[in-house]
Amino acid sequence: MKLAIQHETHYEYSAPLQYALQHLCLTPQANAHQAVLDWQLAAPARLYPQRDGWGNQAHVWSLARPRGGRHIYRGSVRAQGTVQTQPDAWLADDADAPHPTLHLRPTALTAADAQLHALGRDSLGDAGAADERALLRLAAAVRERVTWRAGVTDVATTAAQALALGAGVCQDQAHVFIAACRSAGLPARYVSGYFHSPRAPELASHAWADVCLDVPGRRWLSIDVTHDALMDERHVRLAVGPDYAACAPVRGVREGGGEESMRVHVEVRETEADAVITLES
Repeated sequence: MKLAIQHETHYEYSAPLQYALQHLCLTPQANAHQAVLDWQLAAPARLYPQRDGWGNQAHVWSLARPRGGRHIYRGSVRAQGTVQTQPDAWLADDADAPHPTLHLRPTALTAADAQLHALGRDSLGDAGAADERALLRLAAAVRERVTWRAGVTDVATTAAQALALGAGVCQDQAHVFIAACRSAGLPARYVSGYFHSPRAPELASHAWADVCLDVPGRRWLSIDVTHDALMDERHVRLAVGPDYAACAPVRGVREGGGEESMRVHVEVRETEADAVITLES
């Protein structure tokens, strides 16, 4: 499937912005699942590319208002391009990628409590015998225990909190799934990206999980908890990490600016069809 993507994050401030620094994970990489046909990234200042510690193609930009310089009240980060996807849900990491066992370690967002341990044990049993069927069984259990509901969680909500609340968005469902996998001894990591679905425009910006079922071969199976499915041609991968905080599409710090308002627009379009998905917030 050939997908055209546009993603804009626009910021406005009530007072002059003195300084800003952002780290962007907004550049998809070519792999067995996808070919990047073209991609452009723009920010309010010069972009410096780098490879982050999880193997993602990242960029950093910063700006500072010089003494006596013009006041800065707004700015935008824009990413757009075309990606050709394949339905294969299996990926193998390069030899220089972080070792899969690093993704056994809990993080602040994915630490497992007794309920998450039980969820992993009940669905997966012996980690050495886990397979695609067991992982999809766990995904179904997570989706049943954490129903999709916008506005009840935020980026700081942990897996344990989302499970106790019983609701959340794709980020929360991925965190719960990852925590349950790790508690059962399976390396699991967070995936950020895009999803093409004309019936669900609110999911254009999406998150799911990879689980390593072949540690020596560094082979991962990608599971979309929200859609109860394996990764397929509807998915475009942006970045991976131990949790959302490690591979968020946009994160940063600022000085000054007063009150910040942010508007996000994401559009995913199949270029060989007339289907467009738009998300605005």
